[in-house]
Amino acid sequence: MPLLLLLILIGISVGALTGITGSSGVLIVVPALSLMGLTFQDSVGTSLLVDVITTSTVIYVYFRNKNIDIAPALIMGLGALLGTQIGIRIAISVSETPLEIAFSILTMALAVQMFRRARGHGINIKEKNADNTRSHFFLAFLLSIPVGVLTGTLGTSGGIMFIGILMLLFSLSAQKMVGTATLAMIFSALSGSAGYIIVGRISLLDAAIIGSISLISGYFFSTTANKIRESLVYEAIGSIFVIVVIVEIMKITGFV
Repeated sequence: MPLLLLLILIGISVGALTGITGSSGVLIVVPALSLMGLTFQDSVGTSLLVDVITTSTVIYVYFRNKNIDIAPALIMGLGALLGTQIGIRIAISVSETPLEIAFSILTMALAVQMFRRARGHGINIKEKNADNTRSHFFLAFLLSIPVGVLTGTLGTSGGIMFIGILMLLFSLSAQKMVGTATLAMIFSALSGSAGYIIVGRISLLDAAIIGSISLISGYFFSTTANKIRESLVYEAIGSIFVIVVIVEIMKITGFV
């Protein structure tokens, strides 16, 4: 398969994943680029830049519909900025294999969560009655630091984790939680991609091709996401994650 066509297919897949679920494209981009010959670190850096491009469309849609709470997003974004730079230092100083193993474990955990959600047992996004006090903002900042560390080491921009923080600490509607988490996610993705660019661990051409396609497909899939039965979406994503883990294990053990 020609390289350009493969990058286009990756971009379409990333746009579908982000547009339907609000998740980072890392689980598609990193293993795909790793199989194409990029190092794990280069794949992570490229994936983060793709996230920046793709999520910009999602943020625009949610902001246009007034479904973003700026203050919590900024607080979590600042915490993630700090954590991401710590994570990058860790990523560039260790070998690829531990990072790939950690990536596989995280991916499998997310797959389990997706299957649980499909059966109504996962994390539910719902309104909380907590007050938006200073202590909540401070705790949101602290909790966002380890999210940023994961961004720097594994390339996950933290959308689902930011939603978890919002569920615990703030009284927001489901749509506003997703929009706010997406805005926070772009901070970690921006910080991570900038850090990887500085240390020269990113493929700008691959990111540009994948990102431009995912920008278009993300907008399309986000507008059609509500027409798909939610349980089927979660089961499909969970299946994709399992496949990703299998591919990563094959790569680690030398089968591919």
